[in-house]
Amino acid sequence: MTHALIVIDVQLDFCPGGALAVPDGDGIVTGINSLMQQADAVVLTQDWHPAGHSSFASSHTGQAPYDLIDMDYGPQVLWPDHCVQGSDGARFHPDLQSDAADLILRKGHNPAIDSYSAFFENDHKTPTGLEGYLRSRGIEKLTLVGLAFDFCVNYSAIDAAKLKFDVTVREDLCRAIDLDGSRDAAHQAMQNAGVRLETANG
Repeated sequence: MTHALIVIDVQLDFCPGGALAVPDGDGIVTGINSLMQQADAVVLTQDWHPAGHSSFASSHTGQAPYDLIDMDYGPQVLWPDHCVQGSDGARFHPDLQSDAADLILRKGHNPAIDSYSAFFENDHKTPTGLEGYLRSRGIEKLTLVGLAFDFCVNYSAIDAAKLKFDVTVREDLCRAIDLDGSRDAAHQAMQNAGVRLETANG
């Protein structure tokens, strides 16, 4: 079974000091680099928002970061401006072995809709193209790691399971934002979707 490692959004804005820092977000980089050596293919995803993206709180008068609003496609958390195209914060963490990637997939570039998942935008129907790439490579088994466990990793893993991939999330190589209990909710949602949650010790 051909196996791909999907590395979700290990970017400077999600690491300590970044605009949307995930606690200890840089603590997973060394482990991810080691795991790359064991995969048949490595895919890196990269949040890549245009300035003024609709998911930014600054784009909505009277709203603050982490407020929840209703968009045409459903509920949307509003975020601090982050991972703006071409900015330093959008870059991969400098210690991440990005040269090992077979594919770099940029997501969230549609100004009108956010894209947590590596497979679909937040309307849950507009594809990113990743499924077709993996199918054409004959890849059936996926291991997901990265940032953040309770948002982009969670959505990506559940979508991958719905698409009938064999999906494992290495929980020790993820970190969570944990917004109002989102970490525990994501853990349960992934288990319910048939995603395996593992650590280095099994």
